Amino acid sequence: MKIKIVVLSVLLFVASCAKEYHTVGIQLFESQAISTEGVKLPVYSYQDATASVQTNGLPLGQLGYIQHPVFGRAEASITSQLQLTGSVFGNFSQDRENEGDEDNVAVIEERETVTEVFLDIPFFNNTKDSDNDGVIDAFDADPEDPQSDTDGDSISDLLETQSDLNPLSSDSDNDGILDADDDDNASYQPENKVYEIDSLYGNREASFELKVHRLTYFLSNLDPDNNFVEQKPYYSSTDFYEQGFYGETLFDGEYTLNFDELRFNYKEDDPDTEDIDETQQVETRLTPRIRVPLDPKFFQRFVLNLEGQPELSSQNLFNQHLRGIIIRTENFSDDLYMLLDLSNAAIQINYTYDELDQNGTTDDTSDDFITKAESSYLLNLNGVQLNTLKNALVAPQITEQLQLGNQSVAAEKIYIQGGRNHARIQLFDPENDLQQEQLERLRENNWLINEANLVFHIDPTAYNDPSVLPDRLYLYNYTNGKTLNDFDADQSLNLNVKNGDKYVFGGLLEYDDNDRPSHYKFRITNHVNNLIREDSTNVSLGLIVGSNTDFIAPKSAFLTAARGEINYPTAGILNPLGVVLLGSANTSTESLSLELFYTEY
Repeated sequence: MKIKIVVLSVLLFVASCAKEYHTVGIQLFESQAISTEGVKLPVYSYQDATASVQTNGLPLGQLGYIQHPVFGRAEASITSQLQLTGSVFGNFSQDRENEGDEDNVAVIEERETVTEVFLDIPFFNNTKDSDNDGVIDAFDADPEDPQSDTDGDSISDLLETQSDLNPLSSDSDNDGILDADDDDNASYQPENKVYEIDSLYGNREASFELKVHRLTYFLSNLDPDNNFVEQKPYYSSTDFYEQGFYGETLFDGEYTLNFDELRFNYKEDDPDTEDIDETQQVETRLTPRIRVPLDPKFFQRFVLNLEGQPELSSQNLFNQHLRGIIIRTENFSDDLYMLLDLSNAAIQINYTYDELDQNGTTDDTSDDFITKAESSYLLNLNGVQLNTLKNALVAPQITEQLQLGNQSVAAEKIYIQGGRNHARIQLFDPENDLQQEQLERLRENNWLINEANLVFHIDPTAYNDPSVLPDRLYLYNYTNGKTLNDFDADQSLNLNVKNGDKYVFGGLLEYDDNDRPSHYKFRITNHVNNLIREDSTNVSLGLIVGSNTDFIAPKSAFLTAARGEINYPTAGILNPLGVVLLGSANTSTESLSLELFYTEY
């Protein structure tokens, strides 16, 4: 649901009398006869940018390519360690296989052999079902009505779900008889699911080359520059592939995304269930994901053949032995940039091993025989993980604003882009006598600030396509990278808006009456009241791409032109989108300003 701009007269309806709304500077305070209850004050914005940001310890992985109409090309690749989930393959440890067991003839040499290997990286998916009728909102004809009939077969979605029918198909079992007339839909498996895939930008049908390489660089979790007591930061500019730290290629092929649930049937039919053919029944279901085969011989040599060896005896020794993988993409048929669920990503190694079948006679070995059993082993993508993020050369207009910002010259336009371009906002600059005089005049007035808003208007000449605009921006304490108290105090939630938590604090993309992207607004009433009461340091504010407000912990980042290190909220790293805003030096009536609504007392 898009947020509509509230008409100004509604905004000003905070008291019973009519009010005027003035755009003013210091002139506002020259008269003691102040009768207005809404004013605008100047705010100063400065363009800034990072040269690199810390990308290890992120809540997701970025992969792909996108060409932004203003910010140019953005690319991302993934580097990750692998985590052991055990050190025994088959039924028995290698030591037991080697030594045998006089008391247990089943302990034999198992000869584990890799048959196939897959890299699985799940997509993020949205399964929100507001009316609990069994159809997620993305596919529901009416997400608020459980009696809606999405497939148009005259049976409600809720009733079909309760009857183990498919509410998205009028013929659940595909036998040519519609559900309303079918007395036997037993072959339909109601466990089957459909998903709305989230966090993909660009053309979801684009094809590309996907490459997986062995990493040969050891990723230390602890920082040697801090006596190995703190986590070592890895930065977006780090590219181990370009530096030559790669070995065997484990996969190299063209790939197109598949958004279907992955279903795997039983491999054998149970002879005890004569009426059911298990080979037609689903044994395992996986959410939609990137799934590619990897080289079985490599994992035979580097994993299974080392059962019982020191390399598999601890995670640290394994990390030094098999240091990880690099996942890259190139040669896209069209833009496609993916945010992926690395926390549930893994390499699945399927293998066979020898097993003694005692034929049900444990005391008689004459009828024993060797059979082939099947099993699987997971190497989770875990430990140190990082994104390599690349951006094209910065456009001249962005470079110009950045140079002005470095000289503390206010920006005419603000360029905000995930992981790179951001802005510094100053409400009352301590180094500016005029702004300090404004603040002192505010303190002299008997005003109770009911509401204070920063409104950032989108540059209408840049573009008008919501698909390339961030859903949200984030405003924070630029000095330390931490939250503002308005953010902390806000417990609001709007379920009708994507990422609608902290709804009052704001930062969400808002639209005008013509349904065009218009602005982002932040309510910072507490922050401004603290400034006026002189009990809060007047810090600079930072403005970045917002992403999810759950991801605000600060990361390390380095500014361009070797200007030092800053704390940079994680949210600003997590997608490639960007927006051009009107800055405080813009002559437009919609240039950046601080809106104050107050009551005299």
